[in-house]
Amino acid sequence: MNQKEGPFKKVEKTAEKMYGPRKLLVCGYSAKEQEALVTCVKETDLNDLPVVFIGENEGDKLISEILAWDDGHGAGEDSSLGRAVIMSGFFKEELHRLMKNYKESGMPSQLWATVTPISEGWRLIDLLKELAVEAEAMRKRTSSKN
Repeated sequence: MNQKEGPFKKVEKTAEKMYGPRKLLVCGYSAKEQEALVTCVKETDLNDLPVVFIGENEGDKLISEILAWDDGHGAGEDSSLGRAVIMSGFFKEELHRLMKNYKESGMPSQLWATVTPISEGWRLIDLLKELAVEAEAMRKRTSSKN
């Protein structure tokens, strides 16, 4: 079943608020890496941002369910799910600041996503699969241009 309605879209740098409740959903991090991510979030001046860490056995949950979890859920627990950060309710300029600071921090690459009315109804593992397919397609397009 193809759950996408068209390709993923680039987020422009504007002051517009994005869809969903304000929250950061994180999976695929060790407990130690979680601390580094939280530091990166704080250094991006997003101190009030609730962060949810998604555990090993929670990949079958719907994004909408995960968005209802409390700040700090899963903190300190290693996760071997696909490495990703899913942003909800961000202002577009915050998204770009966080991604830039993350890249500059030297932390390992990961998949990035924003919650949409469509993805909110997906299971996390399905979203991770779609993100991986899209990332691979982007890598192929980039390598064919070089």
